[in-house]
Order: sequence, then structure tokens, then C-alpha cells
Amino acid sequence: MSATKRLTVIHGRHVAGNLYNCNSEKLANITYLINLVKNAAKIGNMTLLDIKSWKIGNGISVVGIVLESHISIHTWPEHSFATVDVYSCGAHTDPEKAFDYIASSLEAQKIEKKVLDRSYEI
Repeated sequence: MSATKRLTVIHGRHVAGNLYNCNSEKLANITYLINLVKNAAKIGNMTLLDIKSWKIGNGISVVGIVLESHISIHTWPEHSFATVDVYSCGAHTDPEKAFDYIASSLEAQKIEKKVLDRSYEI
């Protein structure tokens, strides 16, 4: 019985997680978070197309659209908490490296992280 070699036609990796006990001042600073997404895109070798941000109550949501998909950060400074998604459909990118950079920069004391393979093979 011969094994059939599969061809990956889409390289999809999605890193999502919760960050606990972060630096609340950073979580409340919209300029800092926008720059964080810009730097995370560079570190993850992604092509940044646009960034949108919103102040929602005490928190902030920042979404970076990258050519390969997206980076998002949603914050709750009053709870020192953030959620982060980094999704990329490019074999040349490193979404986990971008996620880890965000978690480190926000000084998260506890990190829950899931890495999903969203690739497509034929």
C-alpha cells in the first residue's frame, strides 16, 4: 500500500488566547495598542494593510488587517485582562511569534493560548 503525498494549498495558523494580570495602563492606551499591533505584524512577518480601533467603555479594541488575515486585541483595563487573536494564511508568517510578542509587551502574568491549524490539504 503506497502513501499518497498530500499537498498543502492553504497554510492557515490561528493563535488565540486570554491574557491575565496585564499592565492596566498599557491596556488603556490606544496609541500603545495600535503600535503594538503594527510591531506584531512586523515580528510575525505579515503585511499590514490597515488598523482600526475603538474605545468601548474602559476598554479598547484594535484590529489590524494584514494581507494574510488579521490581528486583534480587546482589552478590559479594569480587570487587567485582554483577548488576542492572530490569524495568518501565509506559510512565510509566524502568528505564534506575533502573539507571544503581544503577551510579553502587555506584561501578562498568566497566558492561555491555543494554536489552531487551519490549513487545507488536497
